[in-house]
Amino acid sequence: MERVVLNDFRAQWRATREAVLEAVDRVGQSGWLILGAEVSAFEEALAARWGLPFAVGCASGLDAIEIALRCAGLSPGDRVLTTPLSAFATSLAVVRAGAVPLFVDVDASGLLDLDLVAEVLDARRDVRFLLPVHLYGHALDGDRLAELRDRFDLVIVEDCAQAIGAASRGRPVGTTGTAAATSFYPTKNLGAMGDGGALLTASAPLAELARSLRDYGQSERYVHAHLGLNSRLDELQAALLRDALLPRLDDWTRRRREIARLYLERIRNPALALPPVPGGSESVWHLFPVLVDGDRESFRRHLGEAGVASGIHYPWLITEQEALKRCEGARALTSLDRARAFARREVSLPIHPFLDDASLAIVVRACNSWPG
Repeated sequence: MERVVLNDFRAQWRATREAVLEAVDRVGQSGWLILGAEVSAFEEALAARWGLPFAVGCASGLDAIEIALRCAGLSPGDRVLTTPLSAFATSLAVVRAGAVPLFVDVDASGLLDLDLVAEVLDARRDVRFLLPVHLYGHALDGDRLAELRDRFDLVIVEDCAQAIGAASRGRPVGTTGTAAATSFYPTKNLGAMGDGGALLTASAPLAELARSLRDYGQSERYVHAHLGLNSRLDELQAALLRDALLPRLDDWTRRRREIARLYLERIRNPALALPPVPGGSESVWHLFPVLVDGDRESFRRHLGEAGVASGIHYPWLITEQEALKRCEGARALTSLDRARAFARREVSLPIHPFLDDASLAIVVRACNSWPG
């Protein structure tokens, strides 16, 4: 049996049970379950925490990206530059919005290579949209994103699903682009007890349109100004996010950073490479990736025998997914050699705020004892 799990939801429940039950009782007593005071209050709290004026709760991170793209002016047939190394939802949002994803390789950290992005944009002036992903909880270079935005007149929507609270040289993720999207899937640093997501922006008109699109495109009840979605964050999830989870996020992030620091100091196995943290990134360590030289499954079996769970993020590139082959025009604009190396070699170690020092020592010992 695994003694060290990837995510300890039982421990999280013990820490948050009283606050969650109080939130559930309050919502039940209110008699209002969809798009009410709880969603509004959570949106206000999330926006304040992020440092942006507007947040719009949605049913998922996928929906948040799609709505953000549509609100930012994406039209059917538009091209969107993005990364091949991410959850499929990133590109699925582009396709659902009627656009075409185009892919650029990653850098040594596994994040979108912004130098390659600049080269592609120099050659492809028809590309107006950029969808970068702040992967693993690391922050892409915000200054570089801003320079690309201004130089190429780009519309940037930032996928911050793994990076709430991360910053680049003090610039919070999600504040460089036109809009940002995040996810409250349970494994996320700020995860609900079910699905959920949010769009964040500094634009009042964009936020107003997003609120319409998430609710069937209604401008008022039974008046449909747009072709929208059914993508509403419900009152229960909003209440428990605001009361039980968001207030603990800073403490949980500090623990993630402490675990990452200890891993970086103590894992000393030449068969395991630790990808560099992007320069200037104040990472929140949603994941802790290592790159395996040798048989990845042998390493994972070794971890399992030591009682340590592990994951892979992500074993196949988005460009290799059968579903994407049905999207006409979707293709890579550079070689994807680095992204393929991550897909072939990456293993995610346990990193969550309830991982104690004894469990951390088990993980480090298992990593360092693998013969490779």
